[in-house]
Amino acid sequence: MIENAPRPVAAARRPYLIVNPRSGGGKASRFRIAERARALGAQVLLLDPSRSQDLATVARRAVDDGADLLGVAGGDGTQALVAGVAAESGLPFVVVPAGTRNHFAMDLGLDRADPSAALEALTDGVELRVDLGFAGERVFVNNVSFGAYAALVQDPAYRADKIGTTVRILPEFLARHEGPHLVVRTGLLTVEGPDAVLVSNNPYQVDDPAGLDRRARLDSGLLGFLAARAETPAETAARLRSGQTHGLTRLATPDDVVVHADVPVVPVGLDGEAVTLPTPVRCRISPRTLRVRVPRHRPGAAPAGRPPGWAAVRRVASAVGRAVHGRRTN
Repeated sequence: MIENAPRPVAAARRPYLIVNPRSGGGKASRFRIAERARALGAQVLLLDPSRSQDLATVARRAVDDGADLLGVAGGDGTQALVAGVAAESGLPFVVVPAGTRNHFAMDLGLDRADPSAALEALTDGVELRVDLGFAGERVFVNNVSFGAYAALVQDPAYRADKIGTTVRILPEFLARHEGPHLVVRTGLLTVEGPDAVLVSNNPYQVDDPAGLDRRARLDSGLLGFLAARAETPAETAARLRSGQTHGLTRLATPDDVVVHADVPVVPVGLDGEAVTLPTPVRCRISPRTLRVRVPRHRPGAAPAGRPPGWAAVRRVASAVGRAVHGRRTN
């Protein structure tokens, strides 16, 4: 959910929607997103799965041609690429959750079970101002991960089942991670040699160390920061099971988070997409930069309390402790 009040707006006159037919196992096709968007007056670009396209360039060309709204039907990685262009152009942005998990859409209160409902924003929408995260020059709407978290994103199973894959293989990655040596600095804090780092566009709920569930706000102007070290996993697991988080380095900060490494480029998970970035990687938050157009009526946020993935988070913590304890005793 977000905190700033939605602002009534007039319908876009020349909306432009990019549709990724591969996302979510073909969700855009099943819900006839392209046809419905055209019926509402949008110009639609249906991406060709057989060739790669520079979506930022495509979006900028649409702006040059007179588009007054940009939108994406796809996953979070595709959303982030075009959201950056919308923000730099000062145009509103529409999120159509046609990907697998669509974490950004969830925190906006959109109906992920029916992505076509988001198209109502084209004709009867309200506008919100939300933050954008940057890792170097790359935009992220959810999070950017390094170390074992980034290695997790490289696994082919992660795209189809993020929670299940995390529970299954994150402990193994933490136990045997042999990637570049990382040093992270933010404000006066320095974290030396973390095995996993997660930087999020607004903090996740405190019960969620893996970045799998909700953010209470998308407009706080704060980065969420989590660093985990495998040297003390048993203590980390025990404290997570009891609802404490002292075994992890965690904070919410307005300061940049800078990730240094002993190599010139590092593998990174950027909104669930596997990329590489030159080091050091400077992560920053740009407050209320993105104008998001959403339907007037949305399902909204989940009820207060522990997020839906809490049981999975506890299983991750327990397994991490067992995996690294086994490594130590062998």
